[in-house]
Amino acid sequence: MGKGVHDAFPEAREVFEQANSDLPISITELCFEASDERLLLTENTQPAILTVSVALHRILEARGLVPNWVAGHSLGEYSALVAAGALDVATAARLVHNRGIYMQQAVPEGAGAMAAVLGLERAEIDNLCARCGSDLIVEVANVNAPGQVVVSGNTEAVHQLIAMSKEAGARRAILLNVSAPFHCSLMQPAAERLARDLVEVEFEDPRFPVVCNVTATSIATGEAARLALEQQVTQPVLWSDTLEFLSEQGVEVFVEVGPGRVLSGLVKRTLGRGVGIYAVDEIEEIEAVLAALG
Repeated sequence: MGKGVHDAFPEAREVFEQANSDLPISITELCFEASDERLLLTENTQPAILTVSVALHRILEARGLVPNWVAGHSLGEYSALVAAGALDVATAARLVHNRGIYMQQAVPEGAGAMAAVLGLERAEIDNLCARCGSDLIVEVANVNAPGQVVVSGNTEAVHQLIAMSKEAGARRAILLNVSAPFHCSLMQPAAERLARDLVEVEFEDPRFPVVCNVTATSIATGEAARLALEQQVTQPVLWSDTLEFLSEQGVEVFVEVGPGRVLSGLVKRTLGRGVGIYAVDEIEEIEAVLAALG
C-alpha cells in the first residue's frame, strides 16, 4: 500500500517519516511488508490508510491542486483535518492508532456486527431499528447514498434487522466483514477513551473548511474539530448529506485521495453524473488528475 508513491515523491516520503515518528509500529513496514492479516487489524489499518491518503494529498497540493473544501468518511475525517492543517501527521497517526485499539476493545469479539441495507431510506431503517427490542442495540451507522445505509449494533439485533429489511422490500441486506460495530452507541467506551487523548491535543483552526461527518456542516475552528472527532465514534456518518452540502456550496469537482474508489462511487450515486469525479491512488492517477485539473 502506497509504496509506489512513497518511492516516487519526496512529499510522500516526508509524510511517512512524520507518521512513523510517534507510533509504536512502523508505517513503512506495515504498508510495504506486513501480511494482510496484520495490516487488517484496525489499529494498523487506520494509521496506514491515513498516511497514504495524506501523502497523496501533499503530492497534489505541492503541484498546485489545492482544495476549496475537504471531507472524509469516518477515519477519513482525520485525513481531511490534516489536509486542512488542523492536525499534524504524527499526532493524527497516533490518534487513529489508539482509536483502532479502543474501538476493537469496546465490544467483546463476536458481540457486535454491521450490515449494509440497499433499497431502503434512512427513515424506514430507523423505524426497523426501533422494532428490534429494547434490550438490543442496532442503529444507523452510515448514510452513504440514497438507498444505501449501514447499520451497527449487537450481533443478534443486526441479524434481526437484516431479516426485517428484506421483508420490508430491501433490494439487499448483507452482513459486513468488520471487526467491531463502529459508529453506534456500543462504541461509547471507545469514545470516552479517545476523548481523553483528544483533550491533550492542540488543534489549529482549519485553513479551508472541513465538512463534519456528524452534522454535514463545516468545521471552522480547532475546538469544533476536536468535538467532531469525539462524536463520530458513536454517531452515524452522514455521507450523502455531506455530499449534498458540498454541492449546495457550489462544489462541482470531487477528488478522492487514498486507497480504493468507494467514495467516488458514492459521489456518483448521490449527485449523479453532473459533477467531475477523480480517484487518486497510484502514480498514473496523480498524473491524470493533474493533467485534467492542474
